Amino acid sequence: MGHSQLEKQKTHDRIVEIASRRLREKGLDGIGVADLMKEAGLTVGGFYKHFASRDDMVAEAMELAFGSWDAKMLAQGKAPSDVSFEDYAAEYLSLGHRDNVEGGCPFAALTADLARSGEKCRSQATGRLKSNLGKMTARMTAADEEKARRKAIIVSSMMTGALGLSRISNDEALSAEILSTVREFVEDFASR
Repeated sequence: MGHSQLEKQKTHDRIVEIASRRLREKGLDGIGVADLMKEAGLTVGGFYKHFASRDDMVAEAMELAFGSWDAKMLAQGKAPSDVSFEDYAAEYLSLGHRDNVEGGCPFAALTADLARSGEKCRSQATGRLKSNLGKMTARMTAADEEKARRKAIIVSSMMTGALGLSRISNDEALSAEILSTVREFVEDFASR
């Protein structure tokens, strides 16, 4: 790859990274192209050198967001599949994750937006949801695959909902109570 192509790719990646964070923080319709490009230090006209449309940019940004936890684990030298359920639940249902909307779980941050998004984005989300449920199923203690899958769906739904509800509350004690209560419950439930 030539120097100018490498620079273009770096710029493209920077735009996608910023978009990934801002979409989780502000919602799928919460940031426009002009604001995104301004934050990236670029002109609006430059956007179309990188993307055919805003929808294409959103799709790339969401793909990055959906893979952010795996990337974080790999950067720490951990295989995502090696993270125990207890460690996963502790991190997911933490005050730090609650407070890091822009860097956290896109499902907890964007559930309603994703449900109302276009087919491309919903298909991406569905694919990642299936993948996440498969990974969660592998973390469950159960007599058979069907029971493990049911537990994975229940646990994933509870954790995502708890994180979202903890972010809604402006009562710090209630917010922390939601996280700790659900964490305790899912850890017990997953180990049965």
